[in-house]
Amino acid sequence: MGKASKIKNDLIDVTELVEIVQVLKDVADTKFHELANRKDRFARFGESFVEFFRMISLSQVRHPLVSNDNPKTGILTITSEAAFMGDLNAKVVRHALKEKDRYPDSVLITVGYKGAEKLETIQPDMKVFRNIEESGLYEMSIIIKDYLIDEVINDRLGHVLVVYPWSKNFNLQKPRTVRLLPCDELLVKQAEFVDTIESVIEESDPLDIIGYLANMWLVCRIYEIMHDTSISEAAAQSQQLEASVQRMKKDRTKVATTFRKARKSDIDKSMREVFTARMMTKR
Repeated sequence: MGKASKIKNDLIDVTELVEIVQVLKDVADTKFHELANRKDRFARFGESFVEFFRMISLSQVRHPLVSNDNPKTGILTITSEAAFMGDLNAKVVRHALKEKDRYPDSVLITVGYKGAEKLETIQPDMKVFRNIEESGLYEMSIIIKDYLIDEVINDRLGHVLVVYPWSKNFNLQKPRTVRLLPCDELLVKQAEFVDTIESVIEESDPLDIIGYLANMWLVCRIYEIMHDTSISEAAAQSQQLEASVQRMKKDRTKVATTFRKARKSDIDKSMREVFTARMMTKR
């Protein structure tokens, strides 16, 4: 049928593309809800973790991971390496640069190569952690934790802030800043659970205990932040895909309308040709 046949092929292509993108959106939706449902395990771990150390008060112990006078600040910027995250990554980068302006004596540390591409022009010698998905969230959290502890223990850093994409809910994702080090809030929480006990046998030095405690808390906190980033990824991807689906559905409607008009035109043309041929035969 000429023109209608060509448009029909376009309509089939658009329809199949809508179905594919819809499947991708459904996957992102499922990932978001699955990750969000796992979030409460971090709260349960935190309660159990602090409770474990409730028998002794460590609030008088000074440890570089807990109490630090070094003004040098590391700004850990976590960006996503996933697709459809360009807009949110850009917001995180801008937020990190604002934090850097607030802390003149600060250095950038970036997680994710997409953020590194934007920030390396500001700080060429910046420490970058890449290939998050290949390494795994927990393994990457340990690598980051080891680096930060080494920087603080060797007095190259005194404070660490984290800027990362945070999902307030399914429809709202935005950059968020939290203080990671020194983790003096850990001692505040621990002090709330201290029991009144006349004597406690300490088999390990309190400094070692608090160092071990801070080490474990730090990797858990980083892992939680990385988990929050994954939640934001899923939500942002779902929104981007939903917008794409709606646009393609509109395009499909336009193509379908054009196809019906073209098919009607082809039918009218065929009828005219048949009628003209019949008249010429009679003559």
